[in-house]
Amino acid sequence: MSEHGKKMVAPIVITVLVILYYVVYFAVIISLLEGILRIILGIIPVVISAVMIYICIERIKEIRSGEEDDLSKY
Repeated sequence: MSEHGKKMVAPIVITVLVILYYVVYFAVIISLLEGILRIILGIIPVVISAVMIYICIERIKEIRSGEEDDLSKY
């Protein structure tokens, strides 16, 4: 595995774990509720998952371009 490949494992694993956590968490909450509240709470994990995937993709792009340590610029 290349140097960049090793650095991409952590963001991907964390993204998958956070998405699974929120999906399971909200699935349990949604199963206990009824009506419009169920729909509203169903949207939250979808939005969180989309944002997490977007952030992960941006992080992978940074790693591939060689910008592993953004804080060193400041």
